[in-house]
Amino acid sequence: MNQSAPRDGLPPFERVVERHGVAVLRLCRALVGTQEADDVWQDAFLAALRAYGGLDPSANLEAWLVRIARNKAVDHLRAAGRRPDPVEALEYDDGAHSGGRGGADEDTGVWDEVARLPEKQRKVIAYRYLGGLTYAQIADIMGGSTDSARRASADGIAKLRSTELNAGRNPK
Repeated sequence: MNQSAPRDGLPPFERVVERHGVAVLRLCRALVGTQEADDVWQDAFLAALRAYGGLDPSANLEAWLVRIARNKAVDHLRAAGRRPDPVEALEYDDGAHSGGRGGADEDTGVWDEVARLPEKQRKVIAYRYLGGLTYAQIADIMGGSTDSARRASADGIAKLRSTELNAGRNPK
């Protein structure tokens, strides 16, 4: 059985990945960090592929994928909570190792600031600006109201702007 063939009005799964893959990866990065995002993204799309044949053709594919990615990120974070934490620096370390997220992304500083936000603000910003979800969809995922999702987003963005200004950077 070819699981990627169009079924009952659904586009081929390859097109779904091409269209929404980047947004889901950004969301994964915001939820679990840049080092772990690829694994969570892969788990999310494998789960989506398995469930794709039974999906209602009228379903919002992006919202469906974001929910799967969120669930996989939660699973990943729970599993990480059961693993021992690595040592940040050893006594004989010269301090050159940051112990942070690492990576060659230009946006590492921004991601570090996003990671410092309270959990609700961080998630709402990720769902809204990286996942492209509406505030109503975010409220449904997080179990709150549309107004509280909008408020968390505004507060988070304001905090990020304030951090940028206080650091002497010029926000766009």
